[in-house]
Amino acid sequence: MKKTKLALAITTAVFASSALATNGDNMIGTGAHEIAMGGTGVTGIHGAEGVLINPASIGGIQGTEFNIGGTLFMPTIKNETPTSPAGTDELTSAGDTYIIPSVSTATRINENLTFGLGMWGTSGMGVDYSKETGGTAGSLKASSNLQILKFAPSLTYNKDNFAIGFAPVLQYGALDIDHDQTAFSGFGSPNKGVGTGASSDLGWGYMIGGTYKTGNLVLGASYDSAIDMKYDGQISTQLDSFSWLGVSAFTNDHLEQPAQIKVGASYLMGNITLSADFKQIRWSEAKGYKQFGWEDQNVIALGAKYDTDKFWIGAGYNRGDTPVDEQDAAAAGQAGIDNSAKNFFNLTFFPATSEQHFTLGGGYKLNNNLSVDLAVAYSPETEETFKTTSLAGGAFGDVTTKHSELSYTAQMSYKF
Repeated sequence: MKKTKLALAITTAVFASSALATNGDNMIGTGAHEIAMGGTGVTGIHGAEGVLINPASIGGIQGTEFNIGGTLFMPTIKNETPTSPAGTDELTSAGDTYIIPSVSTATRINENLTFGLGMWGTSGMGVDYSKETGGTAGSLKASSNLQILKFAPSLTYNKDNFAIGFAPVLQYGALDIDHDQTAFSGFGSPNKGVGTGASSDLGWGYMIGGTYKTGNLVLGASYDSAIDMKYDGQISTQLDSFSWLGVSAFTNDHLEQPAQIKVGASYLMGNITLSADFKQIRWSEAKGYKQFGWEDQNVIALGAKYDTDKFWIGAGYNRGDTPVDEQDAAAAGQAGIDNSAKNFFNLTFFPATSEQHFTLGGGYKLNNNLSVDLAVAYSPETEETFKTTSLAGGAFGDVTTKHSELSYTAQMSYKF
């Protein structure tokens, strides 16, 4: 594996896109209903807000739906890296508050066709130690910010209890990575700040999915293609700046959002809906992430909702082990140096280590057309420690990152 991800870890640090906790750097949900129910929604039980989950999800809509909302996303990320001469201070990232908008709509064209349109922030994560002192992260004045926004028109065909949908996806991404190496001049580093300013790119992909209802049971499946992105001067500049530590040079600035396979089932019992989704995120095949040793991530989501003519309440649980895998820092030769660097940068710049998510939400219908929906998601603190045995002759100690998340989502829905 190349050092590719050294910067890559840094690179992905971010704007949390959708509204809650994260699976890797992807948000677990795209709307208040989906978030409240643990990130489930492949079966199309959430109406217009499900366009980016499964384009077939809007097949059951009657008339027109319009949703607009936003998420207040608040991660808490702490870093500790015992190293000489910086010390062992625990640093807290200042990147702790993000606002993420979402807009979706769907309208029935005729008996068999429905058109949908959605725009959401969907991926990202970030750290900001630029004002901290002490510890390696503080000494580096490290900061990273990755933002991913997707725009997807969709067309769904439905007949009887079956629906199939397709959506081309336009993705906008922006990445900015910066750090300062002056604190390590004693090791032979250049006394300079490293960063080229933010880079952005546009990429294209697609989604395809289907749903099928039999009795009270609804089944669904969808596929999201990978979308390649290139952020000129970000990954390569950061990696090259660590050549003084013996880290291999890297010239590839691609950071691909990975493909996803999703399947789900929902069971309807009067006012109660039970749902379960399984999702595989293929980080190990995505450019950039695979060079940094990320593993595929299997995510299980469970949700339940009680719905009446005037209000609904829902709760859920989402679980996916972190895709950030510790590399063998004690490997012989160049491999050990490169793996140590990957471990350091994954946890310092791109700590996508959130695993469990507990969710709760509800909504109230103000009249026959207008409703207000709210959701909250909490991801308890995880703690990961990776070794950097071969980095700078062992001068760096183990890297420890603590990561928790809290988010609040508000949404207004209008049906006519």
